[in-house]
Amino acid sequence: MYKELQDKVAIVTGAASGLGKAIALRFGKEGMKVVVNYLSKEKEAAEVVKEIQNSGGEGIAVQADVSKEEDVERLISSAHQEFGTLDVMMNNAGVQKEIPSHEMTLEDWNKVIAVNLSGTFLGSTKAIAYMLDNGIKGSIINMSSVHEIVPWPHFVHYASSKGGMKMLTQTLALEYAPHGIRVNNIGPGAINTPINAEKFSDPKTKEDVLSMIPMKEIGEPEQIASIAAFLASNEASYVTGITLFADGGMKLYPAFQAGRG
Repeated sequence: MYKELQDKVAIVTGAASGLGKAIALRFGKEGMKVVVNYLSKEKEAAEVVKEIQNSGGEGIAVQADVSKEEDVERLISSAHQEFGTLDVMMNNAGVQKEIPSHEMTLEDWNKVIAVNLSGTFLGSTKAIAYMLDNGIKGSIINMSSVHEIVPWPHFVHYASSKGGMKMLTQTLALEYAPHGIRVNNIGPGAINTPINAEKFSDPKTKEDVLSMIPMKEIGEPEQIASIAAFLASNEASYVTGITLFADGGMKLYPAFQAGRG
Protein backbone atom coordinates (compact mmCIF):
# COMPACT_ATOMS: atom_id res chain seq x y z
CA MET A 1 0.00 0.00 0.00
CA TYR A 2 1.18 3.54 -0.79
CA LYS A 3 0.17 6.06 1.89
CA GLU A 4 0.79 9.04 -0.38
CA LEU A 5 -1.98 7.88 -2.73
CA GLN A 6 -4.60 8.52 -0.03
CA ASP A 7 -7.09 11.09 -1.36
CA LYS A 8 -5.35 11.38 -4.74
CA VAL A 9 -7.72 11.59 -7.71
CA ALA A 10 -7.54 9.21 -10.66
CA ILE A 11 -9.46 8.59 -13.85
CA VAL A 12 -9.48 5.00 -15.10
CA THR A 13 -10.88 4.54 -18.59
CA GLY A 14 -12.61 1.32 -19.54
CA ALA A 15 -13.01 0.53 -15.84
CA ALA A 16 -16.26 -1.44 -15.86
CA SER A 17 -14.48 -4.77 -16.34
CA GLY A 18 -11.15 -6.51 -16.87
CA LEU A 19 -7.89 -4.71 -16.20
CA GLY A 20 -9.59 -1.33 -15.80
CA LYS A 21 -11.85 -2.69 -13.08
CA ALA A 22 -8.92 -4.30 -11.24
CA ILE A 23 -6.97 -1.03 -11.36
CA ALA A 24 -9.93 1.06 -10.21
CA LEU A 25 -10.48 -1.33 -7.28
CA ARG A 26 -6.78 -1.23 -6.34
CA PHE A 27 -6.84 2.57 -6.43
CA GLY A 28 -9.90 2.44 -4.16
CA LYS A 29 -8.04 0.23 -1.68
CA GLU A 30 -5.28 2.85 -1.69
CA GLY A 31 -7.88 5.37 -0.49
CA MET A 32 -7.98 7.21 -3.80
CA LYS A 33 -10.90 9.04 -5.39
CA VAL A 34 -11.65 7.29 -8.66
CA VAL A 35 -13.56 8.29 -11.76
CA VAL A 36 -14.75 4.98 -13.21
CA ASN A 37 -15.16 5.48 -16.93
CA TYR A 38 -17.38 3.20 -19.00
CA LEU A 39 -18.74 3.18 -22.54
CA SER A 40 -21.88 1.04 -22.31
CA LYS A 41 -21.65 -1.08 -19.13
CA GLU A 42 -23.46 1.31 -16.79
CA LYS A 43 -24.56 -1.34 -14.28
CA GLU A 44 -21.10 -2.88 -14.07
CA ALA A 45 -19.49 0.53 -13.58
CA ALA A 46 -21.90 1.31 -10.75
CA GLU A 47 -20.91 -1.95 -9.07
CA VAL A 48 -17.22 -1.02 -9.36
CA VAL A 49 -17.97 2.33 -7.70
CA LYS A 50 -19.77 0.53 -4.87
CA GLU A 51 -16.79 -1.77 -4.34
CA ILE A 52 -14.43 1.22 -4.25
CA GLN A 53 -16.57 2.90 -1.63
CA ASN A 54 -16.76 -0.28 0.44
CA SER A 55 -12.96 -0.52 0.46
CA GLY A 56 -12.45 3.00 1.78
CA GLY A 57 -12.11 5.02 -1.40
CA GLU A 58 -14.49 7.33 -3.21
CA GLY A 59 -15.79 6.91 -6.73
CA ILE A 60 -18.16 8.06 -9.41
CA ALA A 61 -19.08 6.45 -12.73
CA VAL A 62 -18.88 8.59 -15.87
CA GLN A 63 -19.92 7.49 -19.35
CA ALA A 64 -17.55 8.61 -22.11
CA ASP A 65 -16.22 7.43 -25.46
CA VAL A 66 -12.46 7.91 -25.23
CA SER A 67 -12.16 8.29 -28.99
CA LYS A 68 -14.23 11.52 -28.85
CA GLU A 69 -12.51 14.72 -27.80
CA GLU A 70 -15.56 16.26 -26.17
CA ASP A 71 -16.18 13.10 -24.12
CA VAL A 72 -12.61 13.05 -22.80
CA GLU A 73 -12.87 16.72 -21.87
CA ARG A 74 -16.11 15.97 -20.02
CA LEU A 75 -14.42 13.08 -18.22
CA ILE A 76 -11.69 15.36 -16.90
CA SER A 77 -14.23 18.05 -16.01
CA SER A 78 -16.15 15.44 -14.01
CA ALA A 79 -13.04 14.64 -11.97
CA HIS A 80 -12.49 18.34 -11.27
CA GLN A 81 -16.12 19.06 -10.41
CA GLU A 82 -16.53 16.04 -8.13
CA PHE A 83 -13.10 15.81 -6.51
CA GLY A 84 -11.40 19.13 -7.21
CA THR A 85 -8.32 17.90 -9.05
CA LEU A 86 -6.70 15.17 -11.16
CA ASP A 87 -3.47 13.44 -10.17
CA VAL A 88 -3.47 10.21 -12.19
CA MET A 89 -4.78 9.50 -15.68
CA MET A 90 -5.00 5.76 -16.40
CA ASN A 91 -5.65 5.27 -20.11
CA ASN A 92 -6.84 1.68 -20.10
CA ALA A 93 -9.74 1.50 -22.57
CA GLY A 94 -8.96 -0.66 -25.59
CA VAL A 95 -10.45 -2.95 -28.20
CA GLN A 96 -9.22 -5.80 -30.37
CA LYS A 97 -10.68 -8.13 -33.00
CA GLU A 98 -9.02 -10.90 -34.95
CA ILE A 99 -9.05 -10.27 -38.70
CA PRO A 100 -6.54 -11.47 -41.33
CA SER A 101 -4.73 -8.36 -42.50
CA HIS A 102 -5.67 -8.78 -46.18
CA GLU A 103 -9.35 -8.91 -45.17
CA MET A 104 -9.21 -5.95 -42.80
CA THR A 105 -11.23 -2.95 -43.93
CA LEU A 106 -10.28 0.64 -43.29
CA GLU A 107 -13.26 0.79 -40.95
CA ASP A 108 -11.87 -2.15 -38.95
CA TRP A 109 -8.47 -0.45 -38.77
CA ASN A 110 -9.85 2.96 -37.82
CA LYS A 111 -12.03 1.60 -35.00
CA VAL A 112 -9.10 0.06 -33.14
CA ILE A 113 -6.72 2.95 -33.80
CA ALA A 114 -9.39 5.46 -32.68
CA VAL A 115 -9.87 3.82 -29.28
CA ASN A 116 -6.43 2.40 -28.51
CA LEU A 117 -4.11 5.06 -29.91
CA SER A 118 -6.17 8.21 -30.45
CA GLY A 119 -8.00 7.59 -27.19
CA THR A 120 -4.70 7.38 -25.35
CA PHE A 121 -3.50 10.53 -27.10
CA LEU A 122 -6.64 12.41 -26.05
CA GLY A 123 -6.60 11.12 -22.50
CA SER A 124 -2.92 11.90 -22.07
CA THR A 125 -2.84 15.34 -23.63
CA LYS A 126 -6.07 16.57 -22.06
CA ALA A 127 -4.90 15.39 -18.64
CA ILE A 128 -1.48 16.99 -19.17
CA ALA A 129 -3.13 20.29 -20.14
CA TYR A 130 -5.17 20.18 -16.93
CA MET A 131 -2.08 19.37 -14.85
CA LEU A 132 -0.11 22.21 -16.42
CA ASP A 133 -2.94 24.69 -15.82
CA ASN A 134 -3.15 23.68 -12.18
CA GLY A 135 0.53 23.14 -11.36
CA ILE A 136 0.11 19.41 -10.74
CA LYS A 137 3.04 17.01 -10.96
CA GLY A 138 0.89 14.10 -12.05
CA SER A 139 1.20 10.65 -13.53
CA ILE A 140 -0.08 9.42 -16.90
CA ILE A 141 -0.25 5.63 -17.20
CA ASN A 142 -1.10 3.97 -20.51
CA MET A 143 -2.16 0.37 -21.00
CA SER A 144 0.05 -0.99 -23.74
CA SER A 145 0.87 -4.65 -24.42
CA VAL A 146 3.72 -7.01 -25.22
CA HIS A 147 2.54 -6.37 -28.77
CA GLU A 148 4.12 -2.95 -28.77
CA ILE A 149 7.27 -4.94 -29.62
CA VAL A 150 6.00 -8.44 -30.54
CA PRO A 151 4.32 -8.80 -33.98
CA TRP A 152 0.83 -10.32 -33.92
CA PRO A 153 -0.60 -11.67 -37.20
CA HIS A 154 -4.35 -11.15 -37.66
CA PHE A 155 -4.14 -8.20 -35.23
CA VAL A 156 -2.16 -5.68 -37.26
CA HIS A 157 -4.44 -2.82 -36.14
CA TYR A 158 -3.99 -3.72 -32.46
CA ALA A 159 -0.22 -4.27 -32.68
CA SER A 160 0.17 -1.01 -34.61
CA SER A 161 -1.85 0.87 -32.00
CA LYS A 162 0.37 -0.44 -29.20
CA GLY A 163 3.57 0.19 -31.15
CA GLY A 164 2.38 3.75 -31.68
CA MET A 165 1.57 4.01 -28.00
CA LYS A 166 5.19 3.22 -27.15
CA MET A 167 6.46 6.23 -29.08
CA LEU A 168 3.54 8.39 -27.90
CA THR A 169 4.45 7.64 -24.30
CA GLN A 170 8.17 8.20 -24.75
CA THR A 171 7.62 11.49 -26.59
CA LEU A 172 5.21 12.86 -23.98
CA ALA A 173 7.51 11.70 -21.18
CA LEU A 174 10.42 13.60 -22.73
CA GLU A 175 8.33 16.70 -23.44
CA TYR A 176 6.75 17.08 -20.00
CA ALA A 177 9.46 15.77 -17.68
CA PRO A 178 10.57 19.35 -16.91
CA HIS A 179 7.08 19.96 -15.50
CA GLY A 180 7.23 16.94 -13.20
CA ILE A 181 4.61 15.03 -15.18
CA ARG A 182 5.53 11.37 -15.63
CA VAL A 183 4.24 9.25 -18.53
CA ASN A 184 4.64 5.47 -18.54
CA ASN A 185 3.21 2.32 -20.09
CA ILE A 186 2.20 -1.02 -18.66
CA GLY A 187 2.79 -3.92 -21.06
CA PRO A 188 0.75 -6.99 -20.08
CA GLY A 189 1.09 -10.38 -21.68
CA ALA A 190 -1.63 -13.05 -21.41
CA ILE A 191 -3.97 -12.02 -18.60
CA ASN A 192 -7.06 -13.80 -17.27
CA THR A 193 -9.65 -11.17 -18.19
CA PRO A 194 -13.21 -11.52 -19.56
CA ILE A 195 -12.00 -10.75 -23.08
CA ASN A 196 -9.76 -13.84 -22.89
CA ALA A 197 -12.17 -16.11 -21.00
CA GLU A 198 -13.40 -18.03 -24.04
CA LYS A 199 -9.87 -18.56 -25.35
CA PHE A 200 -8.54 -19.83 -22.03
CA SER A 201 -11.58 -22.09 -21.48
CA ASP A 202 -10.40 -24.31 -24.35
CA PRO A 203 -7.63 -26.61 -22.99
CA LYS A 204 -5.78 -26.82 -26.32
CA THR A 205 -5.80 -23.07 -26.84
CA LYS A 206 -4.75 -22.44 -23.26
CA GLU A 207 -1.87 -24.87 -23.63
CA ASP A 208 -0.78 -23.08 -26.81
CA VAL A 209 -0.73 -19.80 -24.89
CA LEU A 210 1.17 -21.31 -21.96
CA SER A 211 3.79 -22.63 -24.38
CA MET A 212 4.62 -19.00 -25.19
CA ILE A 213 5.09 -18.05 -21.53
CA PRO A 214 8.36 -19.15 -19.90
CA MET A 215 6.81 -18.90 -16.42
CA LYS A 216 3.95 -21.20 -17.59
CA GLU A 217 1.30 -19.09 -15.90
CA ILE A 218 -1.56 -16.89 -17.07
CA GLY A 219 -1.42 -13.51 -15.36
CA GLU A 220 -4.19 -12.12 -13.16
CA PRO A 221 -5.67 -8.59 -13.39
CA GLU A 222 -4.58 -7.85 -9.82
CA GLN A 223 -0.95 -8.31 -10.86
CA ILE A 224 -1.37 -5.55 -13.43
CA ALA A 225 -3.23 -3.36 -10.95
CA SER A 226 -0.28 -3.55 -8.56
CA ILE A 227 1.95 -2.10 -11.28
CA ALA A 228 -0.49 0.75 -11.86
CA ALA A 229 -0.43 1.58 -8.15
CA PHE A 230 3.37 1.55 -8.16
CA LEU A 231 3.62 3.83 -11.19
CA ALA A 232 1.13 6.24 -9.62
CA SER A 233 3.01 6.33 -6.34
CA ASN A 234 6.02 8.27 -5.12
CA GLU A 235 8.00 5.02 -5.25
CA ALA A 236 8.11 5.60 -9.02
CA SER A 237 8.83 9.32 -8.77
CA TYR A 238 12.03 8.98 -10.86
CA VAL A 239 10.44 6.70 -13.48
CA THR A 240 9.21 8.11 -16.78
CA GLY A 241 9.10 7.05 -20.42
CA ILE A 242 9.19 3.30 -19.81
CA THR A 243 7.03 0.31 -20.56
CA LEU A 244 6.92 -1.96 -17.53
CA PHE A 245 6.19 -5.40 -18.97
CA ALA A 246 4.29 -8.01 -16.96
CA ASP A 247 4.21 -11.02 -19.25
CA GLY A 248 5.82 -14.01 -17.53
CA GLY A 249 8.66 -13.70 -20.02
CA MET A 250 6.50 -13.89 -23.16
CA LYS A 251 8.65 -11.39 -25.05
CA LEU A 252 11.88 -13.31 -24.32
CA TYR A 253 11.70 -15.65 -27.34
CA PRO A 254 10.39 -18.68 -25.38
CA ALA A 255 11.11 -21.07 -28.27
CA PHE A 256 14.78 -20.73 -27.30
CA GLN A 257 14.18 -21.57 -23.62
CA ALA A 258 15.50 -25.13 -23.84
CA GLY A 259 18.69 -24.05 -25.57
CA ARG A 260 17.37 -24.55 -29.08
CA GLY A 261 18.63 -22.44 -31.92
